[in-house]
Amino acid sequence: MNADLVLRNVTLPTGRRADIVVADGLVRHVGAAVRGEETVDCTGYTCLPGAVDMHVHMRGGVQAGKEDWRTGTASAVAGGVTVVVDQPNTVPPITTPKLLRARIREAEERAVCGFAVNAGVVPEADLAGMRDAGAMAFGETFAAPSSYGEGLDAETLRELFARIHALGGLVTVHAEEVSGQAPATLADHDLARPGEGEARAVQKIAGLAPAGMRLHFCHLSTAASIEAARGTVEATPHHLFLSHGMFDPDDTRARVNPPLRDEETRRDLWSCWDRIDVVASDHAPHTFSEKSVPFETAPSGIPGVETMVPLLMAAVQRGRITLASVIEKTSWKPAAILGIPRAGFEPGDRADFALYPDEITRIDASHLHAKCGWSPFEGLEAVFPQEVIVGGTRVYVHGDYREARPLWYPGQGYLSRENK
Repeated sequence: MNADLVLRNVTLPTGRRADIVVADGLVRHVGAAVRGEETVDCTGYTCLPGAVDMHVHMRGGVQAGKEDWRTGTASAVAGGVTVVVDQPNTVPPITTPKLLRARIREAEERAVCGFAVNAGVVPEADLAGMRDAGAMAFGETFAAPSSYGEGLDAETLRELFARIHALGGLVTVHAEEVSGQAPATLADHDLARPGEGEARAVQKIAGLAPAGMRLHFCHLSTAASIEAARGTVEATPHHLFLSHGMFDPDDTRARVNPPLRDEETRRDLWSCWDRIDVVASDHAPHTFSEKSVPFETAPSGIPGVETMVPLLMAAVQRGRITLASVIEKTSWKPAAILGIPRAGFEPGDRADFALYPDEITRIDASHLHAKCGWSPFEGLEAVFPQEVIVGGTRVYVHGDYREARPLWYPGQGYLSRENK
């Protein structure tokens, strides 16, 4: 058997130790050793399938000062993420096939890992055209206003959901209720976008969706919201690991939508770990200067794609969660929801892997790769990968980038059209 890459002495999730043989970007054999053009000894490492972060904002274009496809995907890879799904609330928002194709071309020229791009959901959007052009999913669909996204009313959502359901599309939803004046502190922000309102919005949106529609709720921040949801649900590392009491009251770097909650709510969210389908970062960087304004006018959003899996891996090493659950929620379940081939340990699986040492470190923003240069997770425990493989190619090796692998993953509508 000809092999491009052999990963030797891999400890599989079952506990079995084997070699993984890779050729043409896929796992070809798992078992006894064979000769390969390149060999990596995985002794002493935990080998995980590459993560799929199905909720990122890669910025670029006129927002390239915050982040671009090169820096954003380099940050992803350094955190063990090998596929990112970009959200459509760009400037301008992605509402036509032409804008979608331009976004894909931008990623193909700059990205260093796999990527997909979602379609914007507003009344004037060419939903069918974007499906045919390769949109992965529809949304995030804003049921409440957020940075670069206007909230849609119930009747508009009902109509758009019906159109998307007729196309067989996956809808991803940002569900919140917003009230009151502009908040002056993190606690005010929590009150202005309350957890109870989020749960009500989730329940309301579930009622607007046609029976059988593929529905996914983004970044749910409370146990009540998760209990109210139907379809699949996503939680973020910042809602799992951070509460607003960990920051100065007016620290704009911790301002995000939905807001950070109090410590009790954060702990309750962990009680829903088994019900959470996906952990995704909602990576939405702003520059430090953009955040260095009064709280009332500061933008919401934080970076997180690079620290997502490392935070979870530290929790695994501390015995808080299982390795199997991390693989499921960061790699296998998001791939299944999106309909892309999964990375893994069986012949035919996508050959995306990340190798994690046993050493727990602490997050230091000066060592991260996002362009904004700061992190709300500063000082938290994490385990960062030492090597990352994308499509069978060693892209990241002990802090150095060796090769870019900008692999585009189109949505099911595009694939169905191509296969006709």
